[in-house]
Amino acid sequence: MNKPNEDFKSVVDKNLTIKVVGLGGAGCNVLRHLATTTLSSHFQLIAADTDARAIAQFSQGLALGQKMTRGLGTGGDPEVGRAAAMAQAEDLKILCGGTDIIFLVGGLGGGLATGAIGLMAQAAKDAGALVLAIVTLPFDFEGVRRQRQAQQGLQQLKPIADAVICLPNQGFGELFDQNASIVEVFERSNQLIAQNIFAIWRLAAQPGLIKLDFADLCSVTRGRHTESSSATVEAEGEDRSETVVEKLFSHPFLRDEKLLRESEAVLVSFAAGSDLTMKEVNGVMERINSACANAHIVFGVAVDEQLGNKMSVTLIVSRRGKLVEHSADEEPLSRFGGVDEKEEPAEDHRASRFSPPAPMISDEKKEKLFKQKSRPRSRKKIMMQQGQLPLEIISRGRFEKSEPTIHQGEDLDVPTYLRKNVALN
Repeated sequence: MNKPNEDFKSVVDKNLTIKVVGLGGAGCNVLRHLATTTLSSHFQLIAADTDARAIAQFSQGLALGQKMTRGLGTGGDPEVGRAAAMAQAEDLKILCGGTDIIFLVGGLGGGLATGAIGLMAQAAKDAGALVLAIVTLPFDFEGVRRQRQAQQGLQQLKPIADAVICLPNQGFGELFDQNASIVEVFERSNQLIAQNIFAIWRLAAQPGLIKLDFADLCSVTRGRHTESSSATVEAEGEDRSETVVEKLFSHPFLRDEKLLRESEAVLVSFAAGSDLTMKEVNGVMERINSACANAHIVFGVAVDEQLGNKMSVTLIVSRRGKLVEHSADEEPLSRFGGVDEKEEPAEDHRASRFSPPAPMISDEKKEKLFKQKSRPRSRKKIMMQQGQLPLEIISRGRFEKSEPTIHQGEDLDVPTYLRKNVALN
């Protein structure tokens, strides 16, 4: 007779095809981290970027907008990223074909991911895949423009993707000591994003204590167009279940009580060794059910002996997002269509053209001109005589007393049409 936990020691896919597409620099960084993990073989990792050197580091990659950017970056311009993706729309469709779940990973606020992730999501949606996006938002110190640019990209993504998990970089900073190196912060952020992907994969593909399948995952996410947040925590020791609960509800990404209270769907993924008890699971789930009373909860447990005496819990909370509509009088982001702080108009360095003042015409002259205009035209050809135009005489300034330029008895300083008596029609 088999031992109760033998079925959980092996990792068995349920014939699901899962692709993780990393967009831009931040997305490619996550792929590099995923490639170093033991579970990377269960996903197809695909890098999509305009930077040819970044793409060359991966076995599968899609180089976007090569003619447009010549293998370089987008310069932080979302419109360039969008145009690069549009130019290869057919390649995006081919990439997404025959896939059950597509994870889109990128950092919003820059060029490629912000501009292209919406198009990539639409291509995946058209291919019939479940589209789950995990995006990071800029640090506060990156400025208002980049923040608003990220929000604009987010609003374009939400109506298309089945679920969008937003992870603000500022929240990652709060997870560490202020003296932590920036390399450590970004490495940890890549790790947390990878944990989110693994948690969803466990629910859909890995055997667990409670049987869940792809249909359960779709019932929670497909067509809801939700905005989500996620947190992964670990604890060990005798009181690890209590410690996990404390860490979850104090996590920077889950501090908003309104998010938990208004949640429509909650995905809970447990991972632990064979020593995981029902009491521990029940204690954690009671707290989650209490905080998310009206949510549809999808729950799964995976036994992983490599965790030893650690227990890992990933909580993904989703609520229906509200799309932000900008009024017509708001100033759009340059070349992208968002909103931006008002900026001083750039100085125009082009040579200006002199526009002379309107000529002064007396009332008597005006009446004479009006009569000439209203006089019926004769069918016979009328010989027009050159007259003095009512132009303002402009002083020659310092050259007023200089000698005129005389050539063959003609003053060359006088315009040609006056000297030659040329009629102006």
